[in-house]
Amino acid sequence: MSPSKAPKQISPAPPLSRHAMAYVLAGGRGSRLMELTDKRAKPAVYFGGKSRIIDFALSNALNSGIRRIAVATQYKAHSMIRHLQRGWNFLRPERNETFDILPASQRVSETMWYLGTADAVYQNIDIIESYAPQFIVLLAGDHIYKMDYEKMLVQHVESGADVTVGCLEASLKEATGFGVMHVDAKDRILSFLEKPKNPPPMPGKPDVALCSMGIYVFDTKLLIEELKRDAADPNSSHDFGKDIVPHIVAKGKAVAHHFSRSCVLSTAEAQIYWRDVGTVDAYWAANIDLTDIVPDLDLYDNNWPIWTYGEITPPAKFVHDEEGRRGSAVSSLVSGGCIVSGAALSRSLLFTGVRINSYSRVHEAVIMPYVEIGRNVQLSKVVVDRGVIIPEGLIVGEDPVEDARRFRRTEEGVCLITQPMLDKLDL
Repeated sequence: MSPSKAPKQISPAPPLSRHAMAYVLAGGRGSRLMELTDKRAKPAVYFGGKSRIIDFALSNALNSGIRRIAVATQYKAHSMIRHLQRGWNFLRPERNETFDILPASQRVSETMWYLGTADAVYQNIDIIESYAPQFIVLLAGDHIYKMDYEKMLVQHVESGADVTVGCLEASLKEATGFGVMHVDAKDRILSFLEKPKNPPPMPGKPDVALCSMGIYVFDTKLLIEELKRDAADPNSSHDFGKDIVPHIVAKGKAVAHHFSRSCVLSTAEAQIYWRDVGTVDAYWAANIDLTDIVPDLDLYDNNWPIWTYGEITPPAKFVHDEEGRRGSAVSSLVSGGCIVSGAALSRSLLFTGVRINSYSRVHEAVIMPYVEIGRNVQLSKVVVDRGVIIPEGLIVGEDPVEDARRFRRTEEGVCLITQPMLDKLDL
């Protein structure tokens, strides 16, 4: 049966989110983050002082009213699974709430891991069917944004779509890394190209393309039919962007949902915010942006909180008050358990349990949990991986040639520092 001929189920009364399951794809490595993903998948990378990247998609689902959530993992999943078990174990089956972690486990074949994004759902069809959700909200777990999926579900039902695709506008240069679509006046998708070398621009906007966010809404019954059809196709790459969505565009009804309609803003003046922090430069910039007086991403909005695992830690502490040895922080985010001991911190972000010792200066730095920075250290424009011990007197951010010799230095001048890099140095 083609998608366009599949019978639509009778739509339930709103909120539609109570009849939906959020299925989060969180198995990607994110190789452009370099050594940050040597030990963890991209969605498990730390972000914003106390969260992980995946917490944004999960929090959006929870805040939208969705109470059935599944997360498919694959690449180096231990860090991710541990975080999910600790931080997302409050959903209760007795309240018709569920939270499933679905690592690639050769459930369909003893020789097959997840072969693509569509296969990562296909291999767990039996689990989805056991909960019998009417809708599936399919999400990528590696982007930073706030979005009310209920509004997308409402559009999906009202339009009678077979698939609704979340989309946003991007420059033609940026669009080469996304699925790009062409739509008519009613937002019906007429064509869909996955990561084209020459993205087609939007009508009337020659410098902008309409790009997929990797967010899809399906009626569950139709999605399962499509997944089974795709799984039986030996020529398919079993990917939503390359196979499933283009097939529905051609044979059924695919509709675009503009992010501007469901983006969660804390004030009327706030800018629409969505970030793919897939490179070291983008990751550093998105974190440092949070130190602005009024950042575009509001982490202090209690109406749309970002849920995560909250470690039990003592308050942050600033000690010593001598000239040249004063514990201070300006335009910075400092998490619990941090001790700034006679050091100066500016426009930086400290994750849990960081210690900075006397006479050190840290500027425009993203410091991950449990880093210890020795005395007389100067760090500028850096990302420091979890648990790194910065030796006394280390200077980074003043000599580009020396920085590139010792550490991972990006085109924008950001230095990524990991413990193996330091262990190789003769200090």
